[in-house]
Amino acid sequence: MSETSQDTSNSVRKTRTGVVISDKMDKTLVVEHVARVPHPRFNKIVKRSKKYYVHDENGLAKIGDRVRITETKPLSKLKRWTLSEVLSH
Repeated sequence: MSETSQDTSNSVRKTRTGVVISDKMDKTLVVEHVARVPHPRFNKIVKRSKKYYVHDENGLAKIGDRVRITETKPLSKLKRWTLSEVLSH
């Protein structure tokens, strides 16, 4: 194998912080991430929210927890993120 195929330091995985809004599925959470971005025309700060389906192998997080998630390979039709840590309960 070549040296570059084993080196994973080149790929930087995205991380997001959000709040768990659903934990009713088995090993899956729904996390809402709110980004504060400037409006393209008016430059006022507006909130943009997005839901992510997150893999939670051990069932650590519950509804209302603040969590950090990390991008990963596709795990199912919608899951592309995995739970990194629970920041607060």
